[in-house]
Formats: sequence, structure tokens, C-alpha cells
Amino acid sequence: MIHPTAIVHDSARLGEGVRVGPFSVIGPQVEIGDGCEIGSHVVISRNTRMGRGNRVFQFASVGEDPQDKKYGGEETWLEIGDHNVIREYATLNRGTVQDGGLTRVGSHNLLMAYTHVAHDCRIGDHTILANAASLGGHVQVHDWAILGGFTLVHQFTRVGAHSFAAMGSAIGKDVPPYVMVGGQPAAPRGINQEGLRRRGFTSEEIGAIKRAYRRLYRSGLRLEEALEEIREMARELAVLEVMARFLENPARSIVR
Repeated sequence: MIHPTAIVHDSARLGEGVRVGPFSVIGPQVEIGDGCEIGSHVVISRNTRMGRGNRVFQFASVGEDPQDKKYGGEETWLEIGDHNVIREYATLNRGTVQDGGLTRVGSHNLLMAYTHVAHDCRIGDHTILANAASLGGHVQVHDWAILGGFTLVHQFTRVGAHSFAAMGSAIGKDVPPYVMVGGQPAAPRGINQEGLRRRGFTSEEIGAIKRAYRRLYRSGLRLEEALEEIREMARELAVLEVMARFLENPARSIVR
């Protein structure tokens, strides 16, 4: 299961059925769960915990030092859940002590070629980062979000659940749940209606999300006023609670 040219540190722990390809390096304090497949020329640097059933393609760099001038060699970590696909030349960095020392990636995510997950990012489940999408430090990407190819996300920004960013978007402010954005800088383009349909949202739920979007972007209301109306709407349809909670604490305001 481990190619003879691969280098595995003595402190690394590999689960059952793990495959490690030619010329890959598994560093100290790395834990790889059952059934993972590590391709050729992959470097999993150090202090990385990986769950089950993940597949890491050739030339990916996982668990390397954060690209942050404040980093001084502290013990920090990268955690990856189950059944993720990490494609060629993707880079995932560990956290910094300034933000809990942890970068976390959930489960069932697809990180395409050349994607970058910077230090202290938090990625949920079932997300897609298309080719060369890049996250600055401390970014949050919530469940089922999709970032088109070459999307750039500014540090400390949140990307809400079930949102969608078009190819080449430059996201400098929070993207609320269910919203589609595009452009440089990214601007709202409607709701992610097709994505919601594919995930089993009902017509009633999609209609409510459309009404909430209109309150947020087309009513002329201030953010606080729109949030109050969305809170009222959420009392009848729970699907809007996700949007209301997100809007209560915008890290960098929201795309407008």
C-alpha cells in the first residue's frame, strides 16, 4: 500500500487500506484515516489529521506552514474530514495561533486543481472550489457553497451556505446564504435557484428565499430593516433562519 519510494515519518499514523504513491512525503504528527488514497509526489507536511476515504491527487501540498509573517514556528494544525477530493497542485495551510491554531475542512468537498486554502480557514461540507479558487486567511465557506474557477475571497470573509460565485469573482464582503454573486468586485445576481432545486428545496422554500432576497437587495431598506423583516419571515419558514442568523453578525458587511 506504501510505495517504496515514499517517505513516511515514524510518528505518522496511517489507517487501514491507506495507499501512498511514489515519491510522496508524509511528515510528522500526520494522521490519515482508513481508505485514503494519496497520489504520487504529494507532500503532507506535518500536524495534519485526515479522516476516512479522502483522495489526494499528485503534487498537492497539504498541511504546510501558514503563509503569514506572524507565524513563528508554533504548533498549529490542519483538520480534514471524510470523503474529500483534493486535486492536483492544491495547497492547504495550517492555522496560526492568532486564530486558534487550526485550519479545518469538513467532509464531501471537492477542491479542484490549484485551489488554495489559507491559514485559519473553515470550510463546511459538500462545497466545491473550482480550479484556482483561492481563499485568504480566516475565510469561512459554509455548507454547499460553490466557488467558480479563479474566484478570489478576501481574508476574514464569509461565504454563506448554498451560495454560488461565478467564475473570476472577487469577493471582498460576506456573501449571504442562497445568493449568487459575480464580478470584480462581486455583486449580487439573484439567488442560486438551480442549486436549490437540485438539493431538494421545495417551490415554497425557494419562493420564500426569493422574497427574502428582494427585501435584502431591491426594497431600498437598510440592512438592519431588511434583517428584521427576514426574521419575521423565518418564523413561518425555517429555511430563512440560516439567512437571518448569517446577517446578524456580518464580518465585513455584505455584498451589495
